[in-house]
Amino acid sequence: MSDIDKDHLSETDATNGAAPAAAHEGPDPFAVLEALQAENTSLKDKVLRTRADMENLRRRTEKEVADAKIYGVTNFARDMLTFADNLARAVSSLPEEDRAAASPALTSFVEGIELTERDFLSRLARHGVKKLDPQGQKFDPNLHEALFEAPDPSVPAGTVFQVVEAGFTIGDRVLRPAKVGVARGGPKAEG
Repeated sequence: MSDIDKDHLSETDATNGAAPAAAHEGPDPFAVLEALQAENTSLKDKVLRTRADMENLRRRTEKEVADAKIYGVTNFARDMLTFADNLARAVSSLPEEDRAAASPALTSFVEGIELTERDFLSRLARHGVKKLDPQGQKFDPNLHEALFEAPDPSVPAGTVFQVVEAGFTIGDRVLRPAKVGVARGGPKAEG
């Protein structure tokens, strides 16, 4: 067949509504394009989700590292609180009138114990451990442990009027609640 006959045959097929033979061989280009766009959208969604997951993981890891720095010494600090309590008991065991009449050697000894206690508490504070001083504050069950209640009309009800054992916090957590006596029977404490 000559080239002119081939061109004529192709034009005849096109005018008769028949598609050229080459068009039937490959997939529909519009279907391929739609499939690629759907796959592109799906992959973009997966990438965004993966990025969000990685960002969440990064934040969680940073928080865990920060918490480990702050709270890593919790068990050690809790064990050291007994030492702090013993230093405070040693100082308070000597009545004030005996202390005033004490010999210079005994006075120096007591001052040394007080200095050791202050130094120890400041070292704990450098590691985030702080002593609670709830005397005269409103009772807070998150920070205090009520050992007893006693009538005391001179202070508002629910006020800490006696600290039996000091409490401590580490960071924003309670290391040991303060053991306290709480007043009842006085005027209502203001909110």
